Amino acid sequence: MTLTRDAIAALEHAGFSRREFMGGCGALIVGFTTRSLEGKVGAVSPTVLAQAGQGTGQELDAWIAIAEDGGVTAYTGKCELGQGLYTAQTQLIAEELTVPVTRVRLVQCDTEMTPDQGTTSGSQSHPTNFNQRNLAIAGATARATLVRFASDRLGAPVNELTVRDGMISVTTAPSRSVSYGTLVGGRRFEIPLDPNARRKDPTEWTVLGTAVPRLDLPALVAGELEFVHNVRRPGMLHGRVVRPPAVGATLVSVDESSVRDVSGLVRVVVQHNFVGVVTEKPWDAIQAANRLKVSWTSGVGLPGYRDFYEHLRNDRPTRDTLVVDSEDVDERFRAAATVVTATYNYPYQMHGSVASSCAVADVKDDRATIWSATQAVYPLRNTAATILGLRPENVRVIFTRGAGCYGINGADTVSYDAALLSRAVGRPVRVQLSRQDEMAWENYGYPYVIDQRVGVNADGDIVVWDYEGWSATLGGRPGRETPGNIITGFLLGFKPAAFTPRARTLATPRVFNNGSNAAPSYVAGCVRGRCGGTGIVRSERVLSHRVPSPFWTGPLRSPARLQNTFAHECFVDEVAARVGADPVAYRLRHLVDPRLIEVVEAAAEAASWETRPSPNPGNRPTGLVAGRGIACVLYEGDNGYCALVVEIEVNQDSGAIVVKRIVVGHDCGPISNPDGLRNQIEGGALQGLSRTLLEEVVWDDQKVISVDWRGYRTLPVGFDVPEIESILINRPETEAMGAGETVITVMAAAVGNAIFDATGARIRQVPFTAERVKAALSVRA
Repeated sequence: MTLTRDAIAALEHAGFSRREFMGGCGALIVGFTTRSLEGKVGAVSPTVLAQAGQGTGQELDAWIAIAEDGGVTAYTGKCELGQGLYTAQTQLIAEELTVPVTRVRLVQCDTEMTPDQGTTSGSQSHPTNFNQRNLAIAGATARATLVRFASDRLGAPVNELTVRDGMISVTTAPSRSVSYGTLVGGRRFEIPLDPNARRKDPTEWTVLGTAVPRLDLPALVAGELEFVHNVRRPGMLHGRVVRPPAVGATLVSVDESSVRDVSGLVRVVVQHNFVGVVTEKPWDAIQAANRLKVSWTSGVGLPGYRDFYEHLRNDRPTRDTLVVDSEDVDERFRAAATVVTATYNYPYQMHGSVASSCAVADVKDDRATIWSATQAVYPLRNTAATILGLRPENVRVIFTRGAGCYGINGADTVSYDAALLSRAVGRPVRVQLSRQDEMAWENYGYPYVIDQRVGVNADGDIVVWDYEGWSATLGGRPGRETPGNIITGFLLGFKPAAFTPRARTLATPRVFNNGSNAAPSYVAGCVRGRCGGTGIVRSERVLSHRVPSPFWTGPLRSPARLQNTFAHECFVDEVAARVGADPVAYRLRHLVDPRLIEVVEAAAEAASWETRPSPNPGNRPTGLVAGRGIACVLYEGDNGYCALVVEIEVNQDSGAIVVKRIVVGHDCGPISNPDGLRNQIEGGALQGLSRTLLEEVVWDDQKVISVDWRGYRTLPVGFDVPEIESILINRPETEAMGAGETVITVMAAAVGNAIFDATGARIRQVPFTAERVKAALSVRA
């Protein structure tokens, strides 16, 4: 049995050691809240329940505990990554249990404390925990159970009871009341989740749906929030890794004598192609890693940076996915009045976290504890156990906030690094990656080449749409069993997920799945007689090819969806321009989903959109000109509606772009926290702007060379932040959807369309650097 840190602190205060307590407690199950620790029984670890055969995740006790003082502890497997989820989940529990936010303590993403909810990613936390399941249904089940207990105790029917601030009273006799703490405080509920438990109707909400300030913000501002970089353990040492100098290089030899005189050196660790050092102090680790003489084989060589998109298109074999195929596309093109074609390119991009990734591990004998900023504590537990040769249940992963990510930066791989070095020395080890080690070896966002072809009729309507795209992949999230999906696991000898070619003939879809947004918003998405798209175009073909990547790849905020939507939303603008139609009106002409239509109309109205074709006929061909652009998406085909209008200025002499205003129409169903939603919209917009204008991974014939902030450019400190206006469409009657990745998905297309509107130049390759703008201006029609 494992005790929480609160429990251990209370025992120490009472004069007991953990060993003494455990030796005498038998089967007693004890937990603690953050309040009144001494003499009270509160939050119970779901892992303890699992060991007792009751913590299946379907048990209420795996999600909610009530202390004797009425404090509520909730457990969640979805983590706070800076997106405001900690606050929103706390609001959810406070609402469902009718207690103040201040009375709720949320425990998140700890493999010995919280339910296994997989990975915090893909804008899935809101849909997962705020609908009729998991954390939301746990809150509803707990409230109903407490009311039932109160009914028995007070001798009053359930429908005659009122719940307020953790007290249940008889409506007609308020003095007859009982608290949550009296009813169940310190004891288990011992009941399963009730999937039919009544959630509070949004008309009853007093906490959920309101702009509760971020609960973690005071600690952040005061510098008191513990990031993983700040974790310190007794006897902790410091580690550093030594990565290969080129892609594909393997280890030949290590000369340990080269670092014998480094102050504080504890050990040089070598395992297969993994090399690291452990020292007493961080600076010593940096010196040892820099001075250690390591011999490597030559790299395997890389495809040319400048002709990479042709390489991507022509690489074989491929893994093909046919998203939709009406089987009449070629015939409909022959009958079309006009055919429009275009190709769009999207580069490798990196997470570029401001702080490099860090982790702390303590590996002793047959047990390990890892403090990590991973977005996937349970999968990391499994793969860390694999590389350490331990059983998964003997590895504890404690999520601790780290650098911003929204994907998979170096957080998982540095967790492996720390665990390996700790095992080698038998003491806790902290590892923080160097800027170069992280940037050169993280899992980049996918590069894409996308061919678009559309046929229009004599009236200018799109009657057929053909998409063919190529992207590159290698590795990804390690999941629960593939440590070789990231660099450290691979250096240890584990292979990445196998690349299995699949011919188009074997990829016929069974259902329409637009999870990657490979299908544009304007097609009907009809497969086997059922249509799942948001548009009217029924002659449709969407074919995606994956090829092996020379670099590690994985999810980076809006993986694949951003790249595909960039191509779709720029291309529909191109078609609108060809037929002389206004971009907003042309979109609405081909959409059928009323919610997507509404966000487009809302954004256009708020932006005071002027109805006319693009480009703006009043703009001159030199000097400073203004333009506007729009883009929209139903993210993943079912996870959040968004439309975005940008207003920009383009200096046609220098090629510089300044985004002046951003207007967003957004619909993610019921809004849990409007302030938090605006924060997500604004953050996604600015990150999308950075990726649109500046970000691109660059390499030579052997290695990545964009390994610092001069080689990999992001929006600089002090840049002119555009005005951002959010139009929030609240739909409390619908299911909760995601909001974290909607806005970033449409930014590149909206800016590209605005450049065209301002200048008449169409840029089909991200990022829109000044050099690319000037090149496009020189060849515009």
